[in-house]
Amino acid sequence: MKKIRLRTKILIAAVLILAIIYVAAVNVMISAALVPEFMRKLDSFDRVTEQSYSEMVKTDEITENTRAARDEAKAFIENSDGFKVKCTSDDGYELIAACFKQQEPEGRPWVVLLHGYTGWKEEMYHYAARYYEQGFNILCPDLRCQGESEGDYIGMGWTDRADVMLWIDMILKSYPDAEIVLHGESMGSSCAIMLTGMEGLPVNVKCVVSDCAYADTMSMFRKQLKDWFSLPDLGFVSSARYFLIMRGGYDLKEASALDQVVNSDTPILFIHGDKDRIVPVSSAEALYEACPSEKDIMIVEGAGHAQCCYKDPEAYYDKVFRFIERYVGSYSAS
Repeated sequence: MKKIRLRTKILIAAVLILAIIYVAAVNVMISAALVPEFMRKLDSFDRVTEQSYSEMVKTDEITENTRAARDEAKAFIENSDGFKVKCTSDDGYELIAACFKQQEPEGRPWVVLLHGYTGWKEEMYHYAARYYEQGFNILCPDLRCQGESEGDYIGMGWTDRADVMLWIDMILKSYPDAEIVLHGESMGSSCAIMLTGMEGLPVNVKCVVSDCAYADTMSMFRKQLKDWFSLPDLGFVSSARYFLIMRGGYDLKEASALDQVVNSDTPILFIHGDKDRIVPVSSAEALYEACPSEKDIMIVEGAGHAQCCYKDPEAYYDKVFRFIERYVGSYSAS
């Protein structure tokens, strides 16, 4: 009897230890994926960057066009009078954005450029250069917990929806009749799509350009857990969902562009590379099929993740600005 009791105690202790290890592992995984400061300590940023680079399409054409885009962005910054603006999120974080206004901003359309996962506003400046050339005022936010913006956890587009709404409200406070375009890349485009499914989106938001959006965050987490950290799921993602609700205040399962796009009445242009190994092109196809609003789709042959604008810049921007011209009355494609 004593031996049985001892074995029972040992078994209970072992289960408790395994439970503690599992909980700790899940929390480390959350921090390693969603807390940039923690990611730097674990060198997760380097791992993510290296893995992402290894999955990009590498051709002379894309390399040359990428270099040209960086030169365009550099020249744009050197010759523009950009300035930083701030706002405070509903949960108390200071958010930062770069603003670039035309010399006569009144009556000009606006574009809000939304960067991707672990990105920052400066990555969107090559898009800003093209939009500015077309007469747009520009707002480039650092999404929460990235770049210069505060936050505890990367929002995967979900918490960012409310933050972007604050930036839209800021524009409308100064320019009540402004026509606004949302142009996002990867996580930023998923955020823009999720935003169009929210109640209360101002009619001033005329259309969205969605470049390589993922359909839902849970699927992305499962894929990246394997790709970036070489770990099987083992229930980690489902567990992480519940811990993140407690720690980060949002539900990974709710962070679904696919679920939100069905509520959208905002015109959306979906763009995706057919060689995207990070977010499969099937995401764009699923989002396009589920979208009930006016829509268009551009699948770029030979482009990897966020490389569509580098594969054939002129075709890319011609498609973008022709689409925008349909819905933004203050803009005419030149």
